[in-house]
Amino acid sequence: MTLDPQAKWVLDIAEEKGLPSLDELTPEEAKTAYEERALTLTYKNVDIGKTIDLDIPGPLGEVPIRIYHPVGMTESLPVLVYYHGGGWVVGSRNTHDGLCRLIANSGPFIVVSVDYRMGPEHPFPAAVVDSVAALNWTADHIGEYNGDADKIAVGGDSAGGNLSAVVSLIARDEKSYLPKFQWLIYPATQMEMSHPSHEKYAEGYFLTRPLMEYFQGHYLKNKEDKRDWRASPLLAPSLSGLPPALIQTAGFDPLQDEAIAYANRMNDEGSQATHTHYEGMVHGFINLGGAIDKATDCVNEGVAALREAFSK
Repeated sequence: MTLDPQAKWVLDIAEEKGLPSLDELTPEEAKTAYEERALTLTYKNVDIGKTIDLDIPGPLGEVPIRIYHPVGMTESLPVLVYYHGGGWVVGSRNTHDGLCRLIANSGPFIVVSVDYRMGPEHPFPAAVVDSVAALNWTADHIGEYNGDADKIAVGGDSAGGNLSAVVSLIARDEKSYLPKFQWLIYPATQMEMSHPSHEKYAEGYFLTRPLMEYFQGHYLKNKEDKRDWRASPLLAPSLSGLPPALIQTAGFDPLQDEAIAYANRMNDEGSQATHTHYEGMVHGFINLGGAIDKATDCVNEGVAALREAFSK
């Protein structure tokens, strides 16, 4: 396996610029830096039919969301509730705006992008509480925005993939609205970081071990939280009875083994998971569509899986 030339170019550019790693910054500085960096190589100038910014109610207070209506929308459409990546510390609906526009148009779907609470100001499980609230609000109210409340999926990248998996587990257990599908893009599923890929790709590919420890340190309150399945869904007692999932992994990503383990457990326990692997890619590549062609392939695969799930 070799690093994709476009992914290598992105890594080389970051090194040439000499930008400090986010874990060398304060959380406030990291949030600002990530907002700036994420927009440099993401999808640019993606048209959209309409966006609506709302603050919806949740147990911890209002949760900001952004609703995307695709270009040319004339009828009720299926819905994807999207949770952005960023280690539960950085990222926002703005950092993933181009990606959500592309998904909405490609479906076509309505996309609901969720600005859940993050650490260190709002530690675990605040992000989970907000994410659940956003799904339940969407089920109850998306019809008012011309969405099909019978066809709602969840999805997200990295931390957002983690939240998508956890939301689905909670919906199953609470017998609330169960998503029709899970689109899990290189999801974090176990906080202990004990799988071999964590050792193999601990340095040099964006998501380093120090950066993961930094994120966990600002998201989790203590070591015990690592073993809470709402933080580590791979530790859930059961993965049966879940919505079908597409789980995408990257070849130079420390999270790949735990994501594959999640797919395997889902299938072993009677849920349906499809795993696909992007060999030459690094963590975070789906939001680098301005520089990496495989990002669009990854989006197209997810959109096709959503369409199939919604057609049933």
